[in-house]
Amino acid sequence: MRIAVVGAGAIGGYLAARLAAAGEDVTVIARGANLAAIQAQGLKLIEEGGREIQVRNVRAFERPADAGTHDYVLLALKAHQVEAIAHAVPALFDERTALVPLQNGIPWWYFYNHGPYAGRTVRSVDPNGAISAAIDSARIIGCVVFPAANLIAPGVIQVVEGNRFTLGEPDGTETSRMKALAETLTRAGFKAPITADIRGEIWLKLWGNMTFNPISALTHATLVDICQFPLTRELATNMMREAETVANKLGITFRVPIERRIAGAERVGAHKTSMLQDIEQGRPIELDALVGSVVELAALTETPTPCINAIYAVTSLLARTLETHKGRLQISR
Repeated sequence: MRIAVVGAGAIGGYLAARLAAAGEDVTVIARGANLAAIQAQGLKLIEEGGREIQVRNVRAFERPADAGTHDYVLLALKAHQVEAIAHAVPALFDERTALVPLQNGIPWWYFYNHGPYAGRTVRSVDPNGAISAAIDSARIIGCVVFPAANLIAPGVIQVVEGNRFTLGEPDGTETSRMKALAETLTRAGFKAPITADIRGEIWLKLWGNMTFNPISALTHATLVDICQFPLTRELATNMMREAETVANKLGITFRVPIERRIAGAERVGAHKTSMLQDIEQGRPIELDALVGSVVELAALTETPTPCINAIYAVTSLLARTLETHKGRLQISR
């Protein structure tokens, strides 16, 4: 099976290394030092138990146009990075290629053939409509990413925990292309369950991300600290309650109660969210996909979300301040 992974960072590199080790025909699209390292020595994966896997049977290119066509394209970029490359991604397609977006948050294709808002673009994620214009939504297989991993050096990925990638067709059907992908991921050592309700799974993961990520970015606190400090635990509860109301109006029912979701985050312990890690390392944050999209859908469904709106406002200002100062801003810890 020919598989292209666009973005060979932590999650993309994790997928590419495991798939290549399982004998799949893998190509990665990368750039800079990461691209040079993969071209020179392949990918190195350090798994949870410390076992190391070095794979050299991976082709690496900077431009999708140089890589040829593939059966599946795994789009492993952060949500705010997709627009810049969307126009180039179709060079990886033939008439049957399936695209698997791996972004957190509400995806740009959320309303593809779905509900009373069918055909609507989520502007928080695709503000100019460039992604929707470049990529035919009929190619998409939905995916919710649960593992955590880090790119610790060019071409070197360390798995923190997890190996589950939940798959689902946007229309809820079980197709041969999705089953073939699930089987391929399973052979490579991943868990790849198939769901008929991919949007429900998207919301379930987003529920935590849209709450704990911005609170941690603002406070520099870990998950356990947020959950055990009464005021931020109450804030998280209120944000989740608001988001649940929005989701309910869009036909989504959560299969986990709020307190259980918060307890699950608390059990993770002293973990820094991805948004906090991005803040500390001076990288742009995934704010619009995780929080701005919920604000947009709240407005669409005429749902009051005062707590979410307030957190979105102050985190947006934090992001702009950090961008303006370009690393000159020193934040005391």
